[in-house]
Amino acid sequence: MSLDTIRLSQPARDQLIKLKRVTGIKNWNVLCRWALSLSLADPSPPLIREVITDSNIEMSWRTFAGTYGDMYMALLKQRCINDGEVLTEEILGQTLIIHLHRGIGYLAGRKNLNTISDLVAIASE
Repeated sequence: MSLDTIRLSQPARDQLIKLKRVTGIKNWNVLCRWALSLSLADPSPPLIREVITDSNIEMSWRTFAGTYGDMYMALLKQRCINDGEVLTEEILGQTLIIHLHRGIGYLAGRKNLNTISDLVAIASE
């Protein structure tokens, strides 16, 4: 798995569609950044170990991370180190996808997420 192209699963796509509708955030990559950050902040290991990326949502690392690419890469690397993983592109790619999907699930499962303000409140918990 490469960081060049980020693909999502069909369930994650469906959850993002719901999140776009309820928050009014129009871009996948913005919601995905929130989701990744939320998952990385949780010190527990994700239960998901393998994700089938079968949806039509695909974005480049540059689109996903934007001008904060170095920051997101540093966060991913630190998480891998914290989890005792070897820093390879394959491991970084897996870590990104696993945490991205867990974070999307976290956001989609929130009953109190109806606006961007709610998203900011969740991030500050």
